[in-house]
Amino acid sequence: MDPVGQACPHFLSLEPDINLNSPNKGLGPTGGVDSLTGVSMEGGATGVAAVNTLPPGLTEEEAEELYSELGKVEEEINTLRQVLLAKERHSADLKRKLGLSPLNELKQNLTKGWQDVQTSNAYVRTTEKLGEWNEKVTGSELYKKTSETLSVAGQKTTAAFSTMGTALSRKLGDMRNSPTFKSFEDKVGNIKLG
Repeated sequence: MDPVGQACPHFLSLEPDINLNSPNKGLGPTGGVDSLTGVSMEGGATGVAAVNTLPPGLTEEEAEELYSELGKVEEEINTLRQVLLAKERHSADLKRKLGLSPLNELKQNLTKGWQDVQTSNAYVRTTEKLGEWNEKVTGSELYKKTSETLSVAGQKTTAAFSTMGTALSRKLGDMRNSPTFKSFEDKVGNIKLG
């Protein structure tokens, strides 16, 4: 506002321009160097007015009106940013109170994503095709022979491990009753007690 109370166009303002999107950012009434271009701006805001000539067909009154509207829009944008920030903080507080952590949210998103994949047409069709392929493979002679061979090999391996386990248990029992083991056991017992 000028001393009479009239709205000043942005380029005539005596206040420094703090709008981050403004080409005149940081320039006040005394001028200075434009931090974006490094160009000296003598005369401050008045110098800017001299540099910012009006586009053809635009009167000073129209320019003042546009600058006024621009100021209002920029102010609304800043207000909306502040409101958004406050809402994000409130949301974070509510999530914290509910015990929702970013990790939990990630888990929920992954679970939802996996459910979406499982219900997708591509996944359903692929599962059906794999089921058909599995039926063909398990019904083949090669599969049956391989399955029987692996079953017999598994039974023989189980029997061998069982026999080995029995022999090992017997050998450990024999060792435990040996004089060497008893002597070792006595020494270990003495160390614990000592």
